Amino acid sequence: MSKPKIYIDGQEGTTGLQIRQRLSSRYDIELLTIDEEKRKDTEARKALLNEADIVFLCLPDKAAREAVRLIENDHTRVIDASTAHRTVNGWAYGLPELCRYPVEVIGKAMRVANPGCHATGFLAAATPLVSLHILPPDYPLTCYSLTGYSGGGRKMIAEYEGEEKGKELYAPRIYGTDLHHKHLAEMTKYAGLDMPPIFCPIVDDYYCGMATTIMFYNKYLRGQPTAEEIALILSAYYAGQKLISVTYGRENPMLSANRLAGTDRLELVVCGHEDQTIVTALFDNLGKGASGAAVQNMNLMLGLDEITGLNL
Repeated sequence: MSKPKIYIDGQEGTTGLQIRQRLSSRYDIELLTIDEEKRKDTEARKALLNEADIVFLCLPDKAAREAVRLIENDHTRVIDASTAHRTVNGWAYGLPELCRYPVEVIGKAMRVANPGCHATGFLAAATPLVSLHILPPDYPLTCYSLTGYSGGGRKMIAEYEGEEKGKELYAPRIYGTDLHHKHLAEMTKYAGLDMPPIFCPIVDDYYCGMATTIMFYNKYLRGQPTAEEIALILSAYYAGQKLISVTYGRENPMLSANRLAGTDRLELVVCGHEDQTIVTALFDNLGKGASGAAVQNMNLMLGLDEITGLNL
């Protein structure tokens, strides 16, 4: 029986390289490659896009849309790591833990949009509480998200690791200060919120790892649960999940954003007391926030155990 053919379009970028790294040692797939000199050759890419059973798009938004148009058959399935299709009808949203039946929704999808890294942490924390009618959809949520510089791609990596590194790069930097971050649309839609959260992303001088935090007053939640009770609610919601776990942060006075760097899993840490709660998602922006999630989705689409080839 022939192995499924997999092609990574844009395999030289950070996400593409990480996907390739996860797939390179696997014997259950055939990884198609393109000659280095033909990476930007449209016809060469088109041939591979149409030969593959599953294609990963690790491209800028415009290029991702163009790549989809190059597919001229009814069998090539797509996992898009760009922002281009995350809220587009007909595309499954690739965060399996938020699906009641991920094997049906993602496993059978022809087109899957991989979530954004900040959105992954936000949705893992917020969506269960909204769907369980504990967090009101009109609650004015705020979220800050600390990320390593690898999330900014090759240009930002070069800035942080270059010899001419400026002093401003040695400190955390708030960005997206116009409050129109590109992840907001998916964060709002898939959390089931009436309005976008106020979102503050921060990049700091370390390679990878994320700490995405939402916060709220408990008196505005249904039933006014304590922080410890919220931890129990989230633990029950994610019971049986292989890549998402929940802990109550009573013994975590400090949380390190790079704690799960190098893994493909995510941990929700709930902290607070009777009146106030924060929920922090700790994960790797290159793992569960990008490439690990993409491979998880591919596994589901191929009918495999979703954690095959992932680093737990």
